[in-house]
Formats: sequence, C-alpha cells, structure tokens
Amino acid sequence: FWTVTGGAVLATILLATSLKETRPVEARAGSSFGTALSAYRFLMSDRNFLGLAAIGGFGLASFFVYLSSSSFILIEHYGLSPSVYSVFFSINAVAFIGMSQLTGMLSERFGLRPVVRVAVAGYATTMVVLFAVMASGVDRLDVMAALLFVGYGFLGLVIPATSVLAMEEHGAIAGTASALMGTLHFAIGAVAMGIAGVFFDGTPLPMVAGIMLCAVISFTLAKVTLGRGRQVVEAPAE
Repeated sequence: FWTVTGGAVLATILLATSLKETRPVEARAGSSFGTALSAYRFLMSDRNFLGLAAIGGFGLASFFVYLSSSSFILIEHYGLSPSVYSVFFSINAVAFIGMSQLTGMLSERFGLRPVVRVAVAGYATTMVVLFAVMASGVDRLDVMAALLFVGYGFLGLVIPATSVLAMEEHGAIAGTASALMGTLHFAIGAVAMGIAGVFFDGTPLPMVAGIMLCAVISFTLAKVTLGRGRQVVEAPAE
C-alpha cells in the first residue's frame, strides 16, 4: 500500500507539473452541470457506445475476477510464496500490456472492428478451453497460467480497441464519454468481483468460471454490437 501511495503521489505531481493542455482556448467547449447531464443522456441513448463500453467492461471484469481471487488460490491452493505469486501475476500483466502495444499497428492494417472481433473470439475461446480443462479435473498451475497468459494477451487488444471505437464519434464530448466509459468499466468489474466472491471456495474452478462467463458475455456483446450497422448520431449542441 505504501508503494501504491507513492505511485499516486508521483502521478499527481507529474500531472500538475508536466501534463499541459494541448487544446487551444478558443476550441474548448463551455461546460456546466446542465450540459454535462445532456451529454450523459445522449451517450446513454447511444447503443453503439454502450455496447462497445460493455464489451470492454466485461473483458476488464474478467481480469478483476482474477485479481480478487488469484492470491488466495495461488498461495493457499497451489502453495506459492507471495514473491513467486507476484511473478505469476506480473506474467499476465506482461501479456496484457505487451499485446496492447500492438493495437495501433494491427488496427492500421486490418481495422479496429476486425481486431476486436478476432480478439474477443480468441479470448472467449481460450477461457472456455481453460474452464473445460479445469472442470475435467486437471488442476495444474502450469496449464492455468499458460492459458491465462494467452487469454490476457487477446484481452490486451480488446480494451484499447473498444475504447477508441466507443469514442471515435464523440470527439465533441470526449471527456464525458471517457468518464462514462471508465465508470461503466469499473462498475461492471465491481459487480463481477462481488458475484465471484459469493462462489469462492478456495479452488480455481469458481474463479475460472467467472472469468469464462465474462469473456463469453464480452464475445456475445461484440457479435451484437459489431454485427449491426453503425448508427451515426450527432452530439447535443453546446
């Protein structure tokens, strides 16, 4: 917690001293409580925005399920020390962050929507395989770690790509769109963690089931959201 606190303080200092506003004063939109509510109402009526936010939200929720349960499972069930657990946890972060760096290159070549389609399909497939393996009685840490590594690599493409797609038509209210999307992501994640906690029994299977369900929901939402025609709507006037 001291490390997290130190990182937060450092980030606050950098935010105050190094992050300069790049948007010219004359191009900045006025803001009030009324215009903010109008923008939120507009976004909540945009099915494309909500669908894309939910795809990323359930994808992120699957990681939150792992975050809330993995320390107990890897340390108490598999007998890892806290330091070795941190290595296993960081491996998934490497997969997630590493693949996310390829989003721009892949999107430029294939397009954002195809990248999301392939990534959510790959993620859901990997998590279904993991659940099937664990449910069949194969309780092996190496198998679980390998499949999670592959799955979270796919997830590293899903989150940034859906975020860009959700905001691409809302440049005039980009700040509001980003805030609402972040809120939805963390709200979905919090609910998923709470539900997963109810079924936690000290074994990996409930955690893996929760991850798989979130991945399958994300895949289903992608089929619905990306399968329908794009509806371009105009943001409310300032």
